[in-house]
Order: sequence, then structure tokens, then C-alpha cells
Amino acid sequence: MIPSSTSGTALVTGASAGIGATYADRLAHRGHDLVLVARDAGRLSALAETLKAQYGVAVDVLRADLSVPADLRLVEKRLREDAAITLLVNNAGIGPKGGLLADDIDYLDTMIALNVTAANRLAVAAAQAFSARGKGTIVNIASAVAIIPELFNGTYSGSKAFVLAFTQALAKELDGTGVRLQAVLPGLTRTEIFDRAGGSIDALDQSRVMDVSDLVDAALAGLDQGELVTIPSLPEKADWEKLEAARFALGPNISHNKPAARYAAA
Repeated sequence: MIPSSTSGTALVTGASAGIGATYADRLAHRGHDLVLVARDAGRLSALAETLKAQYGVAVDVLRADLSVPADLRLVEKRLREDAAITLLVNNAGIGPKGGLLADDIDYLDTMIALNVTAANRLAVAAAQAFSARGKGTIVNIASAVAIIPELFNGTYSGSKAFVLAFTQALAKELDGTGVRLQAVLPGLTRTEIFDRAGGSIDALDQSRVMDVSDLVDAALAGLDQGELVTIPSLPEKADWEKLEAARFALGPNISHNKPAARYAAA
């Protein structure tokens, strides 16, 4: 059963393909009107027409390259000024071309601009606008490598660790405002990101690669269940809760006025 939506319009970044396009489809199915954001205006327009015809929702297309500050500010302006928007899916981003030692540092700067700077700016803009209106939801797409960064390119893993930590901190600040937060931590997912980075998803162990439709459906189920952090592949929620408990157990000892005795000079 698809829940009926009275939540207004969803703005989805990186909406022309993959995770973003699938979110657009699922949210339209739930009755949301949409603002679709991506660089490829042609693909956005084609998707918009399909969703309008299939679900009878209103769909607006906003062509923007979020690594370009002027374009980013246009999307921010829409978030701040369009009171119908009550859901942001902060999905736009790019993956690495390989290991850091062989990667192009200018490309890595673009990755940070998209995965960190743009994600931060749009989420903060949405948080400020939504909290003033007393309602709204922000979904930030991170990655499973946020918690196991050794598995992947360091800049990419670091950018997704930022998204996770940012979401957790922002959720604490927004407590009681009527604004909900979710960080989604996909593992390997069948999207174009690997092809764009010069690789192939087909070269990976297919038992570890999730279909994008399954990923988004699981993420939305996690959102419906009120999860702050959703790891679609994780069988036992208790495993995440143990990790969180261990992290918070460090809290009383992460700041004292003297170094720990184990660091005392010999």
C-alpha cells in the first residue's frame, strides 16, 4: 500500500538518472509534485513528461550544475522561496576514477564541490526554510564507505563521511522543529556512476551490487520507519545501534583539561 502524501513538493538533485531518477518516480507515485534538478536538461525533460503522464503530478525542471556556484545558488533560492517544497532529496554527486594516487586532483576538487559543498549548502538552506515553516524532510545520500572508508577512494569516502556526520549533527539541532532528517548509506549500487568514472559495475561481485530500485524502496521504507540513518543492506538494525552506542561511550572522555596518562612523557 502506497501512503497518501500531503507533503507537497519534493526537490530532487541528480535527478536525471540512477538514484535520483528512481526517487523521482517513487515520490511521484506517492503523490508528490516534483522539482527535478540535474545538468542534463534533455533527460530531465523526458523524465518529467513521463512522470506527469504516469502519475498526474506537477513536475518542474531546473537545469543546474551544482559544482558551479551560480547554479547552486539558483537551486538554493528555489528551496528558500518556494513554500510548497517540503522534501529535499540531496542526491547529486560524483564518484572517483580510481585510487587517490592515480586520480586527477582537479577532478577531486569537483567531487568535493558536489559531494560536500553543494550538499551542505542545499541542506542548510532547506533546514532554515523548513524549520521556519515548521515542517519538512531532508534526505541526504551518503554511502556505506562513510563508516568503512578504507574500502574506497579517500576523497570520496571522506566526502560521504561528511554527509553522515553533517546529517547526525543537523538532526540534533533541528530536534523539535518539525523537520526530519535521514542519511542513506548505499553500498554498491547499479547506476551510471561507475561507467562515468571509467569503470564497469559488471566487473564487480554481483552478489554485492544492489539494484537501484531496491535501494530507493528500502531507503523510503527506512524514512517511513523514522530512521535517521538507513543502511539498505544491513540485516540487523542492532548492529548499527551497537556502533552508535560505542561511539557515544567515548563521549565522556573526548575532552579533558589534561592529556590521558598514557601520553605522559617518559
